Amino acid sequence: MKTNLLFVISLFFAITFSNAQDIERLEFIADSLNLSDEETEALISFKQYSDSLESTFTYIYDRSMLNGDVAKIIVPKGYKFLDKPQAQRVLSDIWGNPVDNSVMGLLLKEDETPVETSYAIEISYAEEGYIKDDDAQDLDYDDLLSEMQEDAKNANPERTRLGYPTVELLGWASKPYYDQNDKKLYWAKELLFEEEESSTLNYNIRVLGRKGYMNLNVIGDMETLNDVEANLEPILGSVSFNTGYKYSEFDPDFDDVAAYGIGGLIAGKILAKAGFFAVILKFWKFIAVGAIALFGGVKKFFFGSKEKQIAIDTKNSDPEV
Repeated sequence: MKTNLLFVISLFFAITFSNAQDIERLEFIADSLNLSDEETEALISFKQYSDSLESTFTYIYDRSMLNGDVAKIIVPKGYKFLDKPQAQRVLSDIWGNPVDNSVMGLLLKEDETPVETSYAIEISYAEEGYIKDDDAQDLDYDDLLSEMQEDAKNANPERTRLGYPTVELLGWASKPYYDQNDKKLYWAKELLFEEEESSTLNYNIRVLGRKGYMNLNVIGDMETLNDVEANLEPILGSVSFNTGYKYSEFDPDFDDVAAYGIGGLIAGKILAKAGFFAVILKFWKFIAVGAIALFGGVKKFFFGSKEKQIAIDTKNSDPEV
C-alpha cells in the first residue's frame, strides 16, 4: 500500500501546470486517495505556487566560480546549483532567514525545487585567516559536545530577546571527522527548535584554504541524514580552492592566522580580542513559509502522520540567525 502511495504522490508532484486539464488530473488523483475538498484545494494551490516559483530560477549543472576566483564548485551528479543572488533569494525571501552576504550559492537535488525539497546545501565563504589544524588529533569530541550544548543553552536568552526561537543541541548526528590530507572537516548536529515536534539536521562541511574556509551547510530534517551520508563523497569533492588560495600555499610572512583551530571551528566560536569565546548564534531554519509548511503536512499525510491530516499554515515561521 505504501509503495502505491509513493507512486501516486510522485506522479502528483511530477505534473507541471499548463491548463485546466492538469487540474482535472490532480483532482482525479486526489479523489482516488479519498482526500477531502479542503485537502485537494490545498494540494493544487501548493503545486501551482511551486511551479510558478520554479520557472523563475536558472540552475547550473556543470561548474561555477565561488567568491570571484577564490574557489569553484563542480556540481555533483544528481544535484543542481543556484548562484549567489538566487541562493540569497531562496534563503531570505522564500525561507525567511536573515540576509547573509557570505552565502555563495545553494545546492539542491536535481529533481527537487526550493519548496519541494528534502534538503539543501548552503555554500558560503569565511575569510577568517589560516586555520591551524595541529589540535585536531587531541580533541575529545564528547567534551566538545558538552561545551557546545552549554553554549547553546546560554545563548537562548539572547535569541529570545532578538525574537528568534530557542534551540537545543541534542547531540551528534555524526561525530566530527577531519581529513588531514584533503584538509576537509565534517560533522553533523541534531537540533531541536522551540515549538517544533521533530528535530533538525545541521550537517557541516568545512574545506580549509589559505585565507579562510568554504562552508557547506546541509539544511534539512533528520530523515535526510542517510541520504546526505550516502552522497557525502561527491558533495565533499564538489568544492575546492583555486591556485593561490589553497591551504598548502599559506605564507606566514603575508597571511593572517585565525584565532581558533579545528575545535573552535566545530564549536562555532570566535576567540574575541578580550580573551573570551563568543558563541555564533547562526542556525539556518529550513521550513519558513506557509507553502513549505504545507508540503511538510502533505508528507506526513501520505507517509504516516498520527493525525492523518494536512495543516495549512499561512503564517511565516520565525527566521533564524
